[in-house]
Amino acid sequence: MTIPTAELHLHIEGTLEPELIYTLAERNGVQLPWADIDDLRSRYDFTGLQHFLDLYYANMAVLRTEEDFADLTRAYLARAAAGGVRHTEVFLDLQAHTARGVSAEVVLRGVSGALEATEGEHGLTAGLIVTFLRHLPGEEATAALREALAVDVPLLGVGLCSSETGSAASFREAFELAAAHGLHRVAHAGEEGPAANVTEVLDVLGVERVDHGLRSLEDDALIDRLAAERVPLTLCPLSNVRLQVVDSLEGYPVRELMDRGVVVTVNSDDPAYFGGYVDDNYRELTAALGLTTDELATLAHHSAEAAFVTPERRAQLDADIEEWRAAQGE
Repeated sequence: MTIPTAELHLHIEGTLEPELIYTLAERNGVQLPWADIDDLRSRYDFTGLQHFLDLYYANMAVLRTEEDFADLTRAYLARAAAGGVRHTEVFLDLQAHTARGVSAEVVLRGVSGALEATEGEHGLTAGLIVTFLRHLPGEEATAALREALAVDVPLLGVGLCSSETGSAASFREAFELAAAHGLHRVAHAGEEGPAANVTEVLDVLGVERVDHGLRSLEDDALIDRLAAERVPLTLCPLSNVRLQVVDSLEGYPVRELMDRGVVVTVNSDDPAYFGGYVDDNYRELTAALGLTTDELATLAHHSAEAAFVTPERRAQLDADIEEWRAAQGE
């Protein structure tokens, strides 16, 4: 039985598998620059975050219609459910699509429609988080949020992603607007950037969760704060290896973070590009570190704690995890 978990760090565009890229390209008459699917896959040997982002944004060109975005989302949800995901909070890079002429309404309705249907189809719950691109000006993030709010779809929260450059302070207005509308706030920090970036998004943007945050370990006071305030870190082990944030999973500091009282969760980030969905991340992390059943259950419980769900839904997730734990001794 695959461990039941919540996935909290997942870019829907990062689930765009090569096969679907070719299907959508044919549907929409998009000319691809690769000889075939194998040629495209061969490009997935990344030297760092920016190398990955260049291909990530280029491949989005095949996403044109509401149906395209719905198909993308449905494909992820089916794979996630098969891998033990019981709740997912999906990131959507809205600005990357509107910048190439796709309307916010087309994007949001396509993704949201698939998410809303998933409980009946797959038995998992889902929410949508609109992520702002950090390499763009802060005022464009505010404009993007206003666009999203004007579309009649449920939004769970906002986030901040892309290359970890510049100051997060330029996004203060967008995050304050999100808070005023009752939206949750998360942000990527401490992946390629220093621990100070984590402190900044906590203090300036008021985030409730930090995406990645691995370099928080460079600052003992920050680690103590994260533990005391129960601020979760949404870790992405296979992503960190593929983007050379860490050398290997054998030295991955998930156990150290847990031992120091930090709420940490396991996620897949951009699984089509990084060689694994969330169950693959759990499995490979376990193989590398020898994680015990109790440690795996703790990680899964952390995902339930960190999820933006009702107390009743959290209790259901925790019960599923305990059922899994009990079954491991059979």
